[in-house]
Amino acid sequence: MQNLPSVTSEIDSKTVLKVIRKDFKLISPYFHKLNLEWMIEGYNVFKDLDKYIILIYLINKDFEFYRRNSLNINYENFLKDKTLEIDKINLINLSKDLIIPKESVRRKVCELEKSKIIKKIGKKFLIDRTVFKIFKIESTLKNFSALITIFNKILKNEKLSKNTLSSEEAIKLMKQNFSFVWYQYYKFVFIYYYRWKKYFKDLEIFIIIATITVNSSSKIIKNSLGSGSFIDKWRNEMKRAETQGINTMSISEITGIPRPTVVRKIKYLLKNDYISIDKRKLINIKLSNKKSKEVFKIQDENLISLSEFIIRVFNQILIK
Repeated sequence: MQNLPSVTSEIDSKTVLKVIRKDFKLISPYFHKLNLEWMIEGYNVFKDLDKYIILIYLINKDFEFYRRNSLNINYENFLKDKTLEIDKINLINLSKDLIIPKESVRRKVCELEKSKIIKKIGKKFLIDRTVFKIFKIESTLKNFSALITIFNKILKNEKLSKNTLSSEEAIKLMKQNFSFVWYQYYKFVFIYYYRWKKYFKDLEIFIIIATITVNSSSKIIKNSLGSGSFIDKWRNEMKRAETQGINTMSISEITGIPRPTVVRKIKYLLKNDYISIDKRKLINIKLSNKKSKEVFKIQDENLISLSEFIIRVFNQILIK
């Protein structure tokens, strides 16, 4: 007879949020890698992040159906069928939820149809399931497992968990609970990008500033190994960051965004006090006091969402 899961083994999101804030320097490299590489892969496939987000939004409708009906579809079974079926596409909801003008949504959906990623049959839409090859889902699973693994390690050090979890075990467990895990991941993705899209009005700008942030943050973390990991200290270091910066060519190569576009967006970020450029034309995050308050407020909201996302996945795959 299988034992029932222990109520005491569940960890709540408030506890997780405290852990994330306390150990942000340890968690941030894995968190930023997961999200930045996901964005860059989408941009490089479509050269249009809005189109990528629209497609993910539609795919998540299937995951919502599984979740609503308490169905758990594992990774192998999910990829067996050739198509995903969507009852209808509500352009108004898509436009509102993703902050994309309705006519732009209509045009981008038509472009997805022309590329045969989406096929319309009557009022229903079919999405070719082989599209997941485009998403490099194995790469995302690997980055996601690294985040879950370091999170588990921190919990264990804090004596909040007795579980020992390797990256390989995390991938295996996430594949077994694939529809649940990916529903939670995409749910977090939409909240995360909605906030930054609403703030910057442009996801290309966000990719660029995220790339600059990761570069500056990695230098700070390397130089601060073993020091306190509280998020406020990390933020203070980021505000006055004077690390080895990154140039526009490197940003273009990392993100896939054409260099002229990078240069144009950098001018906007510089004008609006998000970054600084030194004599060697190397770019660093250097937020003004006003901008830092705005950015850190969004970051705080995202950390709450991150804590809720991680703990749902963590409790699903590890509670025994």
